[in-house]
Amino acid sequence: MTTQPPKPTFSLLQIRQRIVCLVLDKSGSMTIGDRLKRLNQAGKLFLLQTVEQGSWVGMVTFDSAAYVKSELVQINSATERDTLTRSLPTEASGGTSICSGIQSAFTVIRKKYPTDGSEIVLLTDGEDNTISSCFNEVKQSGVVIHTVALGPSAARELEELSKTTGGLQTYASDQVQNNGLMDAFGALSSGNGAVSQRSIQLESRGLTLQNSQWLNGTVIVDSTVGKDTLFLITWTTDTPQILLWDPSGKKQDGFLVDTHIKMAYLQIPGIAKVGIWKYSLQARSQTLTLTVTSRASSGTLPPVTVTSKMNKDTGKFPSPMVVYAKIHQGSLPILRAKVTALIESVDGKTVTLELLDNGAGADVTKDDGIYSRYFTAYDTNGRYSVKVWALGGVDTATQKVIPQQTGAMYIPGWIENGQVKWNPPRPEINKDDLQGKQVCFSRTSSGGSFVASDVPKAPIPDLFPPCKITDLKAKIQGDSLINLTWTAPGDDYDHGRAHKYIIRISTNILDLRDKFNDSLEVNTTDLIPKEANSEEVFVFKPENITFKNGTDLFIAVQAVDKVNLKSEISNIAQVSLFIPPETSPETPSPSLPCPDININSTIPGIHILKIMWKWLGELQLSVALG
Repeated sequence: MTTQPPKPTFSLLQIRQRIVCLVLDKSGSMTIGDRLKRLNQAGKLFLLQTVEQGSWVGMVTFDSAAYVKSELVQINSATERDTLTRSLPTEASGGTSICSGIQSAFTVIRKKYPTDGSEIVLLTDGEDNTISSCFNEVKQSGVVIHTVALGPSAARELEELSKTTGGLQTYASDQVQNNGLMDAFGALSSGNGAVSQRSIQLESRGLTLQNSQWLNGTVIVDSTVGKDTLFLITWTTDTPQILLWDPSGKKQDGFLVDTHIKMAYLQIPGIAKVGIWKYSLQARSQTLTLTVTSRASSGTLPPVTVTSKMNKDTGKFPSPMVVYAKIHQGSLPILRAKVTALIESVDGKTVTLELLDNGAGADVTKDDGIYSRYFTAYDTNGRYSVKVWALGGVDTATQKVIPQQTGAMYIPGWIENGQVKWNPPRPEINKDDLQGKQVCFSRTSSGGSFVASDVPKAPIPDLFPPCKITDLKAKIQGDSLINLTWTAPGDDYDHGRAHKYIIRISTNILDLRDKFNDSLEVNTTDLIPKEANSEEVFVFKPENITFKNGTDLFIAVQAVDKVNLKSEISNIAQVSLFIPPETSPETPSPSLPCPDININSTIPGIHILKIMWKWLGELQLSVALG
C-alpha cells in the first residue's frame, strides 16, 4: 500500500426531541368489526399516555388520498394531548393509498424538522398494490416507520417498510379480547428518551362476558413505577359497571367515559400507591378489555422493564422461532419471574408458552434475566402477534452483577510429554452472594409480530425433532459408576416429552463427536424420558470398555422423538478415573545411639558454639552451659 489511508472523520450526534407523525387508515374497510372505534381507542392511549412530554406529534389520515389532520404540535400539557385526540378520524370510506399518507407525513415533518431520525406510525387494514412505489423515497428520507397491521388483509409489503427503516412491526387481529391494537400502540414509546419518561404497561387483558359475568383481577403497582398511572377500559356494546380499589381498599371514582368510542379511563394523580390494586368489571354479553400503564416513580430509581421480541421477523416452516423476554431493573437481571408468551395467528388461534431462564433448550445462559422458548405451533401462513406477561412474586429477586467470565470452556488440565499438567481450579461463584432484594411486579410487553410461510395445510406433519441437550454433566459415583444429569428436551424441541435417549461413550473425544453412531452405546432400557425442562438423572456402569485408573471417558446424549427424529448430539461431558496409589503404613526406623559430647571451658565471657553433624536418623541434642 503506497497511499496513506484517509483521515478519520467523527460525527457528534445529540438526541433531539421526539418527532412522530401518525399516519392512519380511514378507508372503507375500517368499518369492519368496529376497527375505526378500536383505532380511536388505541390512538387515544398513545396520545394521552404513551408519547412522552416534550415530543412533537402530527397526524395524517388517508383513504385513496391523504389529509393533514394536525401539523406538528409540541406536547407540553394535557391541552395538546386532548386537542390531538379530537383529530382522530371518525368516519371511514374510500380506497387505500398508503404512499399518499407517507408522503403527506414527510411534508408535515419537513415544515419544522428534517425527516432523518423522525418517526412515522403507520396503521392500515387494507391492501395496496402501489405501496412499493414509495420505497426508494422512504429509504432516502432516513425516517423510521413503525407499522401496525390491522386485520388479516393488511398489505403484505407493509413489514418491508419497518424492516428497511428499523422500525417496529406489529399486528393486531380482529379478536378484540386479545387487546392487540392497544398493545401495539402501547409499545411505541421512545427508545432514546430517559427511561423515567417511558410509558410502562402493567396489564393488558380482555374477556368476552356472558350473562352479566364479572371480569375480576388485580394489578401490582411496585415501588419502581406509579407516576401517571392510567386505567383504561373498553367495551363493544354497553357501558359496563367499573369498580376499582387501591391497596388500602379505597374505591376509586372519577372515570372519564366516552360513549362514542366506547372507552373509559382514570388517571391516578401523583404517584399511585404501592401494592395490589383490585378491579371488577361487569357487563352483559360483550367483550371488555383493560389496559394499565404507568411511568417510573423516580428519575433515580430505574423501573423494572420487560423487553420482548422474536429471533427473526419471518419464520419458514419447519424452522422454529424463538421468543425472548429480557427482564431487568437497570443493569440487574430479574430472576425467578413467571413469564408467559401469547402468540396469536392471523386466524385468531392463540398459543401460550411459558418462557424459561434455565440455560436449556432455547435459553442460552441460565439466570441472566433473559427468558426464552421455542415456538413450533404453526397453524397457518401469515402474520403472528406476540405478547408477553411477566409476574414477579415472593420468589422473584434481582441479581447483583455477575463477575465477567469468558465464554471459553474450562479445561481442568492437559498432558505434556506424558505428564499431567493441571490448570488452577475455576473460581466458584456463590449464588447466595449474588441475590438482591425481592421484587413483586406485573408487566405486559408487545413482542411485535412475525410472518410465517411454507406452512402446509392441516394435518401439519411432525417435522420438529427434540432440541439439543446443552447442559450434560457427568461425575464419578463410588468406585465405578458414572452419574449423568441434564435438562430434558421435548418431543418438538423443548415441548412435550421425548421418546427415548441414546447415550454413547468413548475414550476418544474426536471419535465421539465425529463418529457418534459408531461409538459404544450405553444400555438405557430403564431410562424413561421426563417432560421437557425437567431434570434427568441417570447412573450407569461402563461396560465393554476399558475404564481403569487414569482413563478419560467422554459421554454424549441424543434424544429421539416418537417419529424417530433425532436431536443434535449434546455437549460432550468428561469423567476421569483416578485412584491414588495405596501407601504402606510407615514403620519407625531403628534408633541410632547418640554419642555424648561434653564441652568444658574455663574461659570467662560469652561463648559461641558451632556444632555440625551428619543426620543419620533420629537426633537428640542436649546442650548445657554453666
